[in-house]
Parts: sequence; C-alpha cells; structure tokens
Amino acid sequence: MGFKLITRNVLLLVVLACSLIGDSEASVSYDSKAITINGRRRILLSGSIHYPRSTPEMWPDLIQKAKEGGLDVIQTYVFWNGHEPSPGKAHVFKSNSGACAAFLANYNPQSYATVAFGNQHYNLPPWSISILPNCKHTVYNTARVGSQSAQMKMTRVPIHGGLSWKAFNEETTTTDDSSFTVSGLLEQINTTRDLSDYLWYSTDVVINPNEGFFRNGKNPVLTVLSAGHALHVFVNGQLSGTAYGSLDFPKLTFSESVKLRAGVNKISILSVAVGLPNVGPHFERWNAGVLGPITLNGLNEGRRDLTWQKWSYKVGLKGEALSLHSLSGSSSVDWLQGYLVSRRQPLTWYKTTFDAPAGVAPLALDMSSMGKGQVWINGQSVGRYWPAYKASGSCDYCNYAGTYNEKKCRSNCGEASQRWYHVPHSWLKPTGNLLVVFEEMGGDPNGIFLVRRDIDSVCADIYEWQPNLVSYLMQASGKVSTPVRPKAHLSCGPGQKISSIKFASFGTPVGSCGNYHEGSCHAHKSYDAFERSCVGQSSCAVTVSPEIFGGDPCPSVMKKLSVEAICT
Repeated sequence: MGFKLITRNVLLLVVLACSLIGDSEASVSYDSKAITINGRRRILLSGSIHYPRSTPEMWPDLIQKAKEGGLDVIQTYVFWNGHEPSPGKAHVFKSNSGACAAFLANYNPQSYATVAFGNQHYNLPPWSISILPNCKHTVYNTARVGSQSAQMKMTRVPIHGGLSWKAFNEETTTTDDSSFTVSGLLEQINTTRDLSDYLWYSTDVVINPNEGFFRNGKNPVLTVLSAGHALHVFVNGQLSGTAYGSLDFPKLTFSESVKLRAGVNKISILSVAVGLPNVGPHFERWNAGVLGPITLNGLNEGRRDLTWQKWSYKVGLKGEALSLHSLSGSSSVDWLQGYLVSRRQPLTWYKTTFDAPAGVAPLALDMSSMGKGQVWINGQSVGRYWPAYKASGSCDYCNYAGTYNEKKCRSNCGEASQRWYHVPHSWLKPTGNLLVVFEEMGGDPNGIFLVRRDIDSVCADIYEWQPNLVSYLMQASGKVSTPVRPKAHLSCGPGQKISSIKFASFGTPVGSCGNYHEGSCHAHKSYDAFERSCVGQSSCAVTVSPEIFGGDPCPSVMKKLSVEAICT
C-alpha cells in the first residue's frame, strides 16, 4: 500500500452483520455477560485481518471467506499513519468498482474537530476516529461506544454453620531432609524445572557464645539478595521476615536483624516464583531465586559471607509432595481442628468443605483476609492469591484521550490487586466440596467467604446523534435521509428487574457509572421516561431525543444522556 505500518492503541471489532442477522434488521445489545442478538446471547468468534496488507478490491472476498470459515467478527488494528499522513486529514480507500470507505481522524486530545469531507461536515470528538463504510454515513466513532456498563456487588453466600477449618503446619525445611547439598547458590527455575513455585535454600550458621551482640542486644543483620520474586526467611524454624519485588523490578533485597543463639543455627530461605516470564528480550535468560550475596553483619568478625558455604536444596513443599490439595491427599495426614487452628500462622495448609449454593449467578472466594498463597477446590487450582500486595500509584480522574500509557485510568489504589477469585460452577458437586488453602505469610481463614456476583446497577452514556449500526443501515439503504436517534439500552441480570432509577440526566452530566452528577445543563424530565418505561422491567430501551425528556434544555450545546438504574 506504499506506507510503513504503524499501529495506534485503537482496536476495532467489525461485526459480520450478514452472518449474524441476515439481510433484515435485528436488535444487538449487551446484557453485562454477553452480546445479545434479538435477545439471545451469542459467543462471537473473531479473526484478525490487517486490511492495509491487501487492496480494497480484496476485502469483500476476504470477509466472505472469513464468514464461510465460521467467523462472526473481524478484528483489525487502525494503522494510524496510513489514515492520517498528516494531522487532521482523512484517508480514503476506493476500489475500481466504485466502492469507498473513509476514516476521519481527530488527533487533538482536548478539542472537538469539524471535518469537511465529501460535501458534508462531520463532528469528531477529541482523540477519535469515525468510520464511514460508504464514504458518506458514519457507522462508528471510537469515542462514542454505546454499550451498557454495570456496577457489580459481591454478596456473601450463606453457608449453614459457616466454614469449619482444619489446619496442617508445613515444616520449615532443614539440612536434615533436603534433597541435595552443594557449595554456593543455585538459580531457581533451572533447579525446580517448573515442578513447584517453591525452592528451599538451607544452611547452618555456627555462632560463638562470646559474640558481642549477646551482651549489647544488637542482633546481627542478615542480608539476602534475590533475583525474585518473593522470599520468606526462617531462623531456627521461626519466621524472621518477608520480602518481594514488583513487576517492574522483580529483584529484591531482604535486610533485617535476626535472633541467633550460641551454637548451630538453622537458616532456611523459602524462595517463591510467581510465574515464568513470557515476553521481553531474551526472557529465557531471566533469573529467579536467591543468587546472593548473602551476608551476616554485626558479628565480632564484622561481616560473614554465607554465599559460598554449603547450601542444601529442596524443591517444593511437603504438602505438595503429599498432594494435600487433592481429594485423596487431604486424607493422608492428621489435621488440627477447633481451637488448635492458629490464625496468622505462616506456611499453613487449611481445608474445609461446603455445599454448592443454589442458582446460576457467578461465584467467587473472598480472600481479603489472607496474605499470599494458593487455593484449590476439589483438587482444581483456583490460582495464586496475594491480597497482601497492595496496588500503588495515583487514581486520578480517568480520561483515555491522548497517547495511552499503563499509568492512565488506574483504579483501587492502595487496595489489594485482587480480592475475589472465580469459582466455576462446573467444578462444584451438590455437597461436600473440598476447599484447600496454602498460606505463606499468615492469614485468617475465618475471613474467607464464598460470595455471589450480582448486578447492583446498570448505566448508559449516550450522546445525541451518536452513530449506531441501525442508523447506518437505514441511511445506507435509503430508507431514511437523516440519522436515526440512538437508544439507551438497560438490562439487568437473570432474575432481576429494574427497581428504581438512581440517576438520569439529558444535558451535560458529569462523572461515571456509580458517581454521576448533573451538569450546568439538565432536562428536568430526564427521570420520567425511564421511570415510565423501565421500572419493573428486566430490560428497556429509551430513545435519546429532546422531546422524550421534555424539550431541549440547551439548544446550542452538544448533549448526552447519562442514566443509572438499580437492579434487584
């Protein structure tokens, strides 16, 4: 096509309308779980086509073959420099048969732009692209996505008698039961061969009874350098501390005072990997585990280097070797019960059983009371959990306009990166489901709850004259000469109905779902249409038009509708 392909952070999904809805009109919506077509949920199969790598004459055949191959959706990047060779211009594709498609771009992240194209004027929001499949009518604008959003709530599932926990304490490994011993420190991934997240490093440290710290009370400082990702340090079987890296800086340093005794001391370091690298230059060379140096400072001799003394290694945990997470393995050991079940105890396995709740609503485990570890249900791994790892950064006002970076539109700053962990219904039996948790740092299992995800409220943000598929099809077919007004679609979850309208404003509302506010322009009958058409219904649709809301509250201003409905 004569230009270098540079992709922007815009991804378009083009629905193969003919394969989904035939030649007639259909209702396409989203019900918080799936795209619905004529009220029925559909799983859409998507394939990727890089359109600049073929001529416009080839597109119909490529799309037809995609359709015949079973695809419902074409996924394609917008190759920005191909559509906007210089800022503010359009790029047009034409075929010899006369077919035409245009992309209009507004590269300004703050201001609207009016683009003159084909004897017409098009109003483009900041930082957006409008797609004109016939070089005349707009079918889609990237800043005007009209799908419903939802506020979810996690409701505890009542369990008769609650969860009754049993515990098994993992032993901190020593040189007596290690698998092998060598001089120096080994890289973790090459040692474990992906058999376990865990690798024990253990050694003996002999302390002379004449050491000065016994008299002055200033305990020696143990310093451990690790390539990642986390480690727990035990001295004589007691946890001395924990350290972990981050996504950007996986390397870490543990440096804390430790309590030693005269004679032989057992130092055991449990190194933890939290996944294998799968992206980045030469990621196969990235290391994990304790690579040193390891030093002990504050002795009479000054600093003692422990790096090259004999270290014993054990891959994995005793509980892993016994398969305590499985139905059969969990019966192979004696578990502590009742008041003997300790809270906040590191390296502890917990187990309990529960019956499957009724209903089909999505289920999850609330793990917010735990530190770090893994969880299984009926032998199936739910995954790693780490609520003790708190999200950092600032959570400012969210605006996606402008060049994207990973620090934009952050949420839940200062909170756990994940709290709820999905429990598939297909894993559950009617009764006696086995739940096993391995906790590394120390948590309270009595704070674990089975929760149900319900829709609390549903929202829609729709601009007047917002492009939509129905409007485009009717204009392109000649059935109408002017754009068709968009509609705001609201739909609660299965078994729910709209009980009330929390917010509705046609004008210049501000905020986002769950936190809307009226702006300087507001149609005072904004609530009326939704209370009349939606309350008591499981779903509804309201046309976004001034007359529906009692007239135009500010004729010279671009308006939008924001609405939030409560589902019960």
